[in-house]
Amino acid sequence: MPTRRGWLNAVSLLLVLALGGAGSAAWAQAKLKVAAVYTVPVEQQWVSRIHKALNAARDRGEIEYVFSEKVANADYERVMREFAEKGNTLIVGESFAVEAAARKVAKDYPKVSFLMGSSGKPQEPNFAVFDNYIQEPAYLTGMIAGGMTKTNKIGMVGGYPIPEVNRLMHAFMEGAKETNPKVEFMVTFIGSWFDPPKAKEAAFAMIEKGADVMYAERFGVSDAAKEKGKLAIGNVINTQADYPATVVSSALWNMEPTIDRAIKAAKGGQFKAEDYGAYSLMKNKGSELAPLGTFDGKVPKDVMEKVKAKEKAILDGKFVVKVVETEPKTTSK
Repeated sequence: MPTRRGWLNAVSLLLVLALGGAGSAAWAQAKLKVAAVYTVPVEQQWVSRIHKALNAARDRGEIEYVFSEKVANADYERVMREFAEKGNTLIVGESFAVEAAARKVAKDYPKVSFLMGSSGKPQEPNFAVFDNYIQEPAYLTGMIAGGMTKTNKIGMVGGYPIPEVNRLMHAFMEGAKETNPKVEFMVTFIGSWFDPPKAKEAAFAMIEKGADVMYAERFGVSDAAKEKGKLAIGNVINTQADYPATVVSSALWNMEPTIDRAIKAAKGGQFKAEDYGAYSLMKNKGSELAPLGTFDGKVPKDVMEKVKAKEKAILDGKFVVKVVETEPKTTSK
């Protein structure tokens, strides 16, 4: 016959099992629900970095992640609201062309955290902003480009002349002039964030005018350089694997520091309106100069020595890359 102690032990075991099950359920429910709204395909450079960081958090089991891509500006507000209504705690996206609508949605859902790519300021209490402040590695890639050009002409193809693009182009140009004071630039904007054929044609026109190094701010530029046997410098992502004889190096944007900080804040109930821009800087591992890879040993040694010295100066806080957001202009005759 069971003793009183035996009954107590059995009850205790059942309680432990029950609590363990409840704890497991609570842990499963603790996953943060995150949604992202993208106006372009997820393979587009800028958005791909956000998507990569969110997928990494999902794969670690920290979040549930859903997204909509190629959302028209006119539909952006509707999609944001749908995600908010479905219980997503954190909503991420790029609101540059839909600032007013995105900020309106954030006001209507004060308990939802919004982290949006934006040229504007944070909006209390729940609208935080970020941006691609990768001007530091852009400067370093410019130094490499200046040392690699033989014609002293560099072509630059961008999407739109907005601060997010302008600051990277200016940094690149300043870096190129540091290693090659004779360098000239051809600059054009295609009026699209994702039109590889148009970017390719713009690059062809510059190559015909003597450009032998191309700054590939948009997809399509490296294709033109590859076809014409010229060089290219990448932006935001590293495409050297696809263009091993063309892409010398790239300024990489790592969104993980920004996304991971936002997830932690949202999970802890500490998310607030703030500017996450600093988490794109090299010192916070938010950006970096891509390895030379297939071009290792092909860039002049003296140029790479200057690049490494400048990189160290940036990380040590002894050199600050100027942020210039006015529209860059063509200097080549």
